[in-house]
Amino acid sequence: MSLTLVVLAAGMGSRYGGLKQVDPVGPHGEILLEYSVFDALRAGFDRVVAVIRPDLQADFEQHIAARLRQRVPVEFAFQRLEDLPAGFSLPEGRTKPWGTGQAVLCCESVVGNSSFLAINADDFYGPASYRLVADQLRAGQDEHCMAAFGLRNTLSEHGSVSRGLCEVGSDGWLSTVTELTDIVPRDDGAVANDGLSLTGEEPVSMNFWGLRPTIFGELKSQFETFLAGNPGPKSELYLPGVLDGMIRGGRGRVRVLHSPETWFGVTYPQDKPRVTEQIAARVAEGQYPERLWT
Repeated sequence: MSLTLVVLAAGMGSRYGGLKQVDPVGPHGEILLEYSVFDALRAGFDRVVAVIRPDLQADFEQHIAARLRQRVPVEFAFQRLEDLPAGFSLPEGRTKPWGTGQAVLCCESVVGNSSFLAINADDFYGPASYRLVADQLRAGQDEHCMAAFGLRNTLSEHGSVSRGLCEVGSDGWLSTVTELTDIVPRDDGAVANDGLSLTGEEPVSMNFWGLRPTIFGELKSQFETFLAGNPGPKSELYLPGVLDGMIRGGRGRVRVLHSPETWFGVTYPQDKPRVTEQIAARVAEGQYPERLWT
């Protein structure tokens, strides 16, 4: 079975203060995304689709595609503000991308009938996460899947984060996923913006979704509903919210796979030293070669 890695990389990086997707973190200038692609290839994925804004293409061609295309096919899908369903027009003053839900929808024509894994460009998920999802997608079932991470292992010491809080049924299926914002760590766990106390052990979504092509119909329908509600200038259609709506509506199921890996990423500039240290430690342990592509 052909499996596609879809990289969501159209975000503006407003909190990071720059184009964090191409910031080097490896010993020889490798960027975080290259480690994701390396892990995905080892798990059996055989194609990469990067969802980007058109103005980022030159940077991605230089920093990613040129290094990877000798090893794996790399294609682009473009997330544009003006790519809206029939009957809708771009609201005046809208500059923010429409969110991860629309980002995945933008790659439909490129992905085609392939099952795929959608990830963030600026997150490290670890090799076991890719193997879990690849094995589940190869099982040939119609359902979607996700790798969940423990909340405690996904927080930043340098500011608040947003996470999809997952409720998992006893049968292993995702019951709900609720987007929480402004989550900050504390000694006994974490707290979200509305005062919700969390233990830190809760499973959360880090946008690591194994999806079937049937998801595109759901994305189209929910994007139209989202736009019909006259969203504000900063409102976004989040991929976890789309899947939550699908589950609540009885239109599909998501199998939850619990990753043993520790997540890390570059949400804030201050996160970069830790990311660099974590990559260096894994290289020293032999998990990755010193030169990622030899």
